[in-house]
Amino acid sequence: MVLLPRLHLPQDPLLLSSFAFLLASLSATQAEGASSLEISFLWSCLFPPRIPEEIQLGWNLSVRGLTGFQAYKLRVTHLYQLKQHNILASVGEDEEGINPLVKIWNLEKRDGGNPLCTRIFPAIPGTEPTVVSCLTVHENLNFMAIGFTDGSVTLNKGDITRDRHSKTQILHKGNYPVTGLAFRQAGKTTHLFVVTTENVQSYIVSGKDYPRVELDTHGCGLRCSALSDPSQDLQFIVAGDECVYLYQPDERGPCFAFEGHKLIAHWFRGYLVIVSRDRKVSPKSEFTSRDSQSSDKQILNIYDLCNKFIAYSAVFEDVVDVLAEWGSLYVLTRDGRVHALQEKDTQTKLEMLFKKNLFEMAINLAKSQHLDSDGLAQIFMQYGDHLYSKGNHDGAVQQYIRTIGKLEPSYVIRKFLDAQRIHNLTAYLQTLHRQSLANADHTTLLLNCYTKLKDSSKLEEFIKTKSESEVHFDVETAIKVLRQAGYYSHALYLAENHAHHEWYLKIQLEDIKNYQEALRYIGKLPFEQAESNMKRYGKILMHHIPEQTTQLLKGLCTDYQPSLEGRGDREAPGCRANSEEFIPIFANNPRELKAFLEHMSEVQPDSPQGIYDTLLELRLQNWAHEKDPQVKEKLHAEAISLLKSGRFCDVFDKALVLCQMHDFQDGVLYLYEQGKLFQQIMHYHMQHEQYRQVIAVCERHGEQEPSLWEQALSYFARKEEDCKEYVAAVLKHIESKNLMPPLLATLSVIRDYLVQKLQKQSQQIAQDELRVRRYREETTRIRQEIQELKASPKIFQKTKCSICNSALELPSVHFLCGHSFHQHCFESYSESDADCPTCLPENRKVMDMIRAQEQKRDLHDQFQHQLKCSNDSFSVIADYFGRGVFNKLTLLTDPPTARLTASLEAGLQRDLLMHSRRGT
Repeated sequence: MVLLPRLHLPQDPLLLSSFAFLLASLSATQAEGASSLEISFLWSCLFPPRIPEEIQLGWNLSVRGLTGFQAYKLRVTHLYQLKQHNILASVGEDEEGINPLVKIWNLEKRDGGNPLCTRIFPAIPGTEPTVVSCLTVHENLNFMAIGFTDGSVTLNKGDITRDRHSKTQILHKGNYPVTGLAFRQAGKTTHLFVVTTENVQSYIVSGKDYPRVELDTHGCGLRCSALSDPSQDLQFIVAGDECVYLYQPDERGPCFAFEGHKLIAHWFRGYLVIVSRDRKVSPKSEFTSRDSQSSDKQILNIYDLCNKFIAYSAVFEDVVDVLAEWGSLYVLTRDGRVHALQEKDTQTKLEMLFKKNLFEMAINLAKSQHLDSDGLAQIFMQYGDHLYSKGNHDGAVQQYIRTIGKLEPSYVIRKFLDAQRIHNLTAYLQTLHRQSLANADHTTLLLNCYTKLKDSSKLEEFIKTKSESEVHFDVETAIKVLRQAGYYSHALYLAENHAHHEWYLKIQLEDIKNYQEALRYIGKLPFEQAESNMKRYGKILMHHIPEQTTQLLKGLCTDYQPSLEGRGDREAPGCRANSEEFIPIFANNPRELKAFLEHMSEVQPDSPQGIYDTLLELRLQNWAHEKDPQVKEKLHAEAISLLKSGRFCDVFDKALVLCQMHDFQDGVLYLYEQGKLFQQIMHYHMQHEQYRQVIAVCERHGEQEPSLWEQALSYFARKEEDCKEYVAAVLKHIESKNLMPPLLATLSVIRDYLVQKLQKQSQQIAQDELRVRRYREETTRIRQEIQELKASPKIFQKTKCSICNSALELPSVHFLCGHSFHQHCFESYSESDADCPTCLPENRKVMDMIRAQEQKRDLHDQFQHQLKCSNDSFSVIADYFGRGVFNKLTLLTDPPTARLTASLEAGLQRDLLMHSRRGT
């Protein structure tokens, strides 16, 4: 036999097993009757150099030789290589006749250079001869099934590599040749699919009884069945002439109408490979030779069932078999050629689909290839961009929605900001919120879309969620947007349901002006929130609904309990606010303020002091402005009652100031008496010339403060009218109680004091006499000068200017005081044309003193004050005499003033006398 250049097979058993299917197919090309099978094959020079890299590096494959071993003496008919084990099952003949043998080869072990044959047994269990049509082995090495042309199927159960542990039995008998077998493992259950030319059925072979299920009454030809991978749920594929059917162990699944007479069905990495004969369809193929136009053409189609498209289609001449190895698909043809089909990588496939704008197909392909989410998002974005460029905005936004979480939302939002695309933008933003990926700006934009569309139903659906966990937006932002757009009811719904109390009250008070509802809402809040909101909005509520606001404040400051509307639990008792902090709320509502203060003072006696202070001030104001005598009397009694309540012991001064401000004399006297300010009480009666009350004060409090009698005596002694009765009473009491011993003291007791005082006064008199003598001499001199100026001419003999000290030149200016000036110097420095610039400062001081004395002549109050406060009263009197304060005493035309002055003198003398006595 002449061979074309051959490829030497590697000795590694793994690679040897990889060529098993290829060898089995080529065995059909050998002449019948050959004495032995030499494992060899022809290698087509047209095979492109696309052998996997790891094979090229691992073994030096060449076309100059072959390796093999003799498996059978006559021929090999079937081979089955397990995927998970280095076990090869073969069916062949060692002698003439129909007596096929099954041999199990362990490719990892060697026997004289050949793989080790671990088991040999006849394929036919009985005595009736028949031909083997198909073979399959389970990957767990516990099941092997052999199909025959007479319609029977044998099952070898147990360890197929050993005779002792294996048992062979007939599983199926039928009238039609068996064309395909396949094991399917589902958990612990093992199924065997059996297909004949007329039917499809399945067996459960993992049990004892081997129950059978008839799946269909349509069969297929030899090599037209296959088992899919998990991507198609391990379904059994049967390729009929009309359709391709998929089966589960208990039922028929979907079917595909692929035309043509099916020759081969094969499953390869998620693809269904079909070789069929159909003269109507003749796609071009680079694998078709030019001189084969008369041959019977066959079409090879590769289908992607998951994504439902044809991945590849080509025309071949007389295909022998289709094999899969090294990640590629190999097609053997009768002319001895091997055609390698390599699957393009996923990215290349996608790029091809993108160029043809087959984005849906690209998406399905990416999902079937388990492309990551980032890759899918990129496809969705490209698909969306394509649809957007074509004007299909609805379809584009659906694709953009699928990119949420991967693609920046601003990329999509910018595309749909046009008013005509607002519906698409709304759909995108809704999904963005449902996936909880929206920020405050997205919420604002979505709500603005709703308001622009005036779609209240969608707006309500968006904001009215059943629970807090279903909220996919920033509530505060939504409230702001809805409020700005005028959707107050929706904003109130959000604020109330999500406890945004401040926003709820803002909308009610500032926008809707519903003060009653705002007050009702505050009444439902917990204590802390109700208190803070009343401090914030109390003035507004008091202005519009004063009575209701006052009632709420009364409850808030005593024993607050939220209203039970919509609430099942009550607050713990004892919550009350500081009532003093709410007083400013009543600034323009005195009537409500009075009611509030009186309520707090009655219900809560331990109220803060500010409550009682404000209540006293309010009652005094009402009393002072009341005109009705009866009402005024009632208010008077209320004020006195409050003063007598004992709440002002610690704030005595404040209460006293309030009574004095409102001229509440009874209150002033009461507080004087409570504070033991007896002298102030007597001075009050003295100012009002209430003589009997003066005596009464002395009688009541004289024992506690004896000086009251002395003050009373001084007061009555100064009075001009006849007060002999009161003076006598005072003297009588003083004498009886011996209250003034200084009046009875001997002169020796005060001698030292008087001597010291007289010495000081003598020294002062000597100084005054010296000063008087000097003033008289000065006065005489000045008078002489004045007389000379009046009677005699004045000679100006100055030769220098009194300002610049330069020689005096005309024009010049001369003054009677003796100073002379250049005219230009005088004009530069003088303030007045009539005054000498040199003498003006001194003259001004003298004039200021004269004016000050004249202004102080009538300062009677100042004189009295200095007289009382000074330790030397005579010095004060002498000073005022020197100023001319008492000049009017000499006027005979002013008798009332004279009498007043005489009375003043008498009083001064008495004060001086009393002062001197106290000093001793």
